[in-house]
Amino acid sequence: MILLTEMEHHSNLVPWQLLAQKTGAKISYIPVTGDEGLLDLSQLDSLLTSAVKLLSLVHISNSLGTLNPVEELCARARKLGIVTLVDGAQSAGHLPVDVQSIGCDFFAFSGHKICGPTGIGVLWGRQEILDAMPPYQGGGEMILSVGYDKTEFKPAPHRFEAGTPDISGPIALHAALNYLDAIGRANIWQHDQELAHHAYEKLAALKNIRLFGPKSGSDKRAGLVSFLLKDVHAHDVVTLADQAGVALRGGHHCTQPLMHKLGVESTARASFYFYNTKAEVDQFVEVIKEIQKFFGS
Repeated sequence: MILLTEMEHHSNLVPWQLLAQKTGAKISYIPVTGDEGLLDLSQLDSLLTSAVKLLSLVHISNSLGTLNPVEELCARARKLGIVTLVDGAQSAGHLPVDVQSIGCDFFAFSGHKICGPTGIGVLWGRQEILDAMPPYQGGGEMILSVGYDKTEFKPAPHRFEAGTPDISGPIALHAALNYLDAIGRANIWQHDQELAHHAYEKLAALKNIRLFGPKSGSDKRAGLVSFLLKDVHAHDVVTLADQAGVALRGGHHCTQPLMHKLGVESTARASFYFYNTKAEVDQFVEVIKEIQKFFGS
């Protein structure tokens, strides 16, 4: 059994579906509490049982902005001997991350989400688990010795790094990590939350708007706001906002199952980072008001 959440990005859903097809494993999901976007932990006792072999969940939802209680969930899973993986793509560049405090067995994030290059990411794994895992592909640089009948592999992590490495990628990734360290992830997280709460409150004051994710003031909201305007498609909102100099994203955000759960096909999303300002948030809200006037909503 593999346990996920209903808010997973496709990247933390499709691979497990492929694995389930190969092995016959079943996948179950921790439900989401509607538009507010929190995990419904009331069913956790019946979902997180010894039958589960892997718990894989997103740290921060890219669609809802929800900060999940990964420490609590990983601790409960560990007591049952369940392997845990945390998808940190949306958290690694935004808040301080301590994998020891989280208590997970694996933590993954991508380079392009932390001001780094595309096509590279990080998978941290607990040493004792990595040591017990066989290589998943073969090639040079991963071996101690090779014979016609047997190959001996290097210790982890080198045994998982077959072939000529992406030399330039890690150098650029390291520079990006140093850059974020200099700014301070605690500073980034505080700034993210200030902008997100400011945007949520401004948008919540508008009529005919549907907001997704934790309410303003919640410590569970990260630096983004997803919304829908009544009778206006998200793509139309994004197109008109772009013409007014505001960059939004519209669509299912690679979380189609979550969209279906919420009863929508797509949302518009404003995402904030350390380079954004309150003045830009205010400009964004004014543009949304103009879009509402244009559509008469």
